[in-house]
Amino acid sequence: MTLDITVPEIGESITEATVTKWFKAPGDAVARDELLVELETDKVAVEINAASAGRLADIIAWEGEDVEVGAVLGHLAEGDGPAKAPVAKPKAAAPKALATEAPVLTPAVRKLIEENALDANAIQGSGKDGRILKGDVLKLLEASAPATLAPETLTPEAPAPVAPAIAELAETAREERVPMSRLRQRVAERLKEAQNTAAMLTTFNEADMTGVIVARTEYRDAFEKKHGVRLGFMSFFIKAAIAALKDIPSVNAEIDGTDIVYKKYYHIGVAVSAPQGLVVPVLRDADKLGFAEIEKRIAALGAKAKDGKLSMDDLSGGTFTISNGGVFGSLMSTPILNPPQSGILGMHKIQERPIAVDGEMAIRPMMYLALSYDHRLIDGREAVTFLVRIKECIEAPERLLLDL
Repeated sequence: MTLDITVPEIGESITEATVTKWFKAPGDAVARDELLVELETDKVAVEINAASAGRLADIIAWEGEDVEVGAVLGHLAEGDGPAKAPVAKPKAAAPKALATEAPVLTPAVRKLIEENALDANAIQGSGKDGRILKGDVLKLLEASAPATLAPETLTPEAPAPVAPAIAELAETAREERVPMSRLRQRVAERLKEAQNTAAMLTTFNEADMTGVIVARTEYRDAFEKKHGVRLGFMSFFIKAAIAALKDIPSVNAEIDGTDIVYKKYYHIGVAVSAPQGLVVPVLRDADKLGFAEIEKRIAALGAKAKDGKLSMDDLSGGTFTISNGGVFGSLMSTPILNPPQSGILGMHKIQERPIAVDGEMAIRPMMYLALSYDHRLIDGREAVTFLVRIKECIEAPERLLLDL
């Protein structure tokens, strides 16, 4: 019996995906629940496992192809017998054949090949999966150029003419053109949407991190021994953000048409730079979590992001976002809103600086804080008050424990 391998229902707003990698070739033996193929959507990576043991009979949708939900990706022949003869698309025959397919040759490469009457099958591609790059074509032209010049045209006084295409070699041979991933495209769209839609402003402040650092140093070992997780900075900032959101509800709200929707729950997104791009997993009902549970969930979501295992549920429903550019050394930045949210907090690098304390100069570990907000909904007074509340909680972390 042959089973269809289809694109599953991924999420309410997702209708298509891109095939990123097949882990089996036609004819390969497959165990039940073994990973067959990986898809990428504009939000998450999706793995499809074998529904039964058998052999991969054929592949219908190859790597790089866009497929709709419900589409057939290939077929699985149940049992241990040999699979039927693979039905492969022409571009699967060999890497060189792959390069001649329209979806693989970029317009610039195709034009260069046609203008110089070259055979694409004779060009060795240096890109991913044998993809022909512009530099590959120019390299071939450069290698063949001397043979195409008539001897009488060459004199000691006049240098050999150079084909226009070869003149571009110095720059284009060092370029590589690859398609944007579906996730990267969606991130770009959403960031541009935020700039085009929201009246986005950023307000800044700074926090003395001495209190948090002292608390972490004093209780770090006991905390890790009891809870099995390290006490990080993010849990303090999440707790501080929740306290500020409760004081300034508009920062936890969103605009829906001509309505303002005030959220009375606190789903905090934490921006993470994953291998596949920027993602924002969400800690749901973070106001009900203690420091240890927050740290555990951050660690679990970070591991899932690194492995490309985040689900739609992990990424949806956030009401406010925190981004920590300080882990990369950023001293100051203006974070961009994560629509439809109305506020995002930016953390930055902790750096010792001289400041005045009780009329005297002191060296303290300081962090610049940034709040980007939608001025259509949040007034400047509210934004500044919100960030001051964050500063107060961070500089005196006992406020978080005493609910002050």
